[in-house]
Amino acid sequence: MARTLLLGSSGQLGTELGKALSPDVELLALSRHDVNLTDEDGLRAAIRQARPQVIVNAAAYTAVDRAETEPDLAHAVNAVAPRIIAEEALRLDAWLIHFSTDYVFDGSGREPSKETDSPHPLNVYGRTKLEGERSIAAIGCRHLIFRTSWVYAAHGNNFLRTMLRLGRERPRLTVVDDQFGAPTSAGELARGVRKVLDGFAKLNSAPVESGIYHMACSGVTNWFGFAKAIFSSAVGLVPTPEIIPIPSEQYPTPAVRPRNSVLNCDKLEKAFGIRLAPWEDALAQVMVELRKSGQ
Repeated sequence: MARTLLLGSSGQLGTELGKALSPDVELLALSRHDVNLTDEDGLRAAIRQARPQVIVNAAAYTAVDRAETEPDLAHAVNAVAPRIIAEEALRLDAWLIHFSTDYVFDGSGREPSKETDSPHPLNVYGRTKLEGERSIAAIGCRHLIFRTSWVYAAHGNNFLRTMLRLGRERPRLTVVDDQFGAPTSAGELARGVRKVLDGFAKLNSAPVESGIYHMACSGVTNWFGFAKAIFSSAVGLVPTPEIIPIPSEQYPTPAVRPRNSVLNCDKLEKAFGIRLAPWEDALAQVMVELRKSGQ
């Protein structure tokens, strides 16, 4: 398979990508300790030294609320760095696989968002991720941008891990029930990307079209429903607290969240024959991993 450079290898998505790709890929995995995405010269040097045929950028500034007070840093990582990576990909004639977010939409519609729908981000995080998308497209390198939603894993900082921690600390939790989406495990995303890369060997006979594709687990729930499912799967692992549904207005956050984060993934299935697992099945797999690790 193609010589591949993975950026952001220590994050929750990068960790899963490393596991999914490493058996058969000539993989160079770099973490934020190896290359600083805010250091333009260092980033360019790392890419040029690697001479990849594929660059997978799993690095991002994902602290949604903190981004409201750190907009310059969020912009540097989510908008400027992808432009630099795209420029180097173009120079090397490499493919760039980049990840974006449902937060580029305002979530005002009732239907799942399609790739052709007009973005309208509500927060700094969403705006910087959208700028990153547009920068990559403007550079014109060969690229696949995968928008996803509600990413979590058995490791890292995410909703699942927060719920389990709070379940150990509190007998009663309140969780918003009016924001809808599809929880997507980093493992499912990594398996989806692996399938895409498996098909790269056939590019000469079946060219892939550069652009944006939605890649998220199938199905829909809200944060309250996700929390209920987490504790149902965690019986015996952590205490089961009482979970009370509340509207978003009762849980104000620095960054405004979209009410409807559901993504239409039909384009991905049509182009690559890929549809990620239902979110409930992905959660069950992550909980198996957690139980094995004793967390």
